[in-house]
Amino acid sequence: MIRFAIFFIVMAINVSTIPALASQCASSKEIGASLARWAAIRRQFVNATDHQMACRVFAASFYESVAARQAAAICVRDADRNLDIGAINSEIDAFNNLLAVKCGS
Repeated sequence: MIRFAIFFIVMAINVSTIPALASQCASSKEIGASLARWAAIRRQFVNATDHQMACRVFAASFYESVAARQAAAICVRDADRNLDIGAINSEIDAFNNLLAVKCGS
């Protein structure tokens, strides 16, 4: 009887967290906005005269894009998820290349 009660409590906790996890998933519209913002950052800082500031911005954007990709990968959503992950991967590659070319020693 105690095992059944513990099982019931654990299942109730798991079921109650599913909507919270689903609400953390970014929509394709939000991901599109992030992609546009990252593209604007690249255009704005690619020819910056302050290389240290540009490198910090590129590194922060790289980190943000990797975190967004990780969140999109574990998010259970519709078929757009693979397209979103592909677009985020191209942004990660772009920032990685900028970091290598502009900030590498």
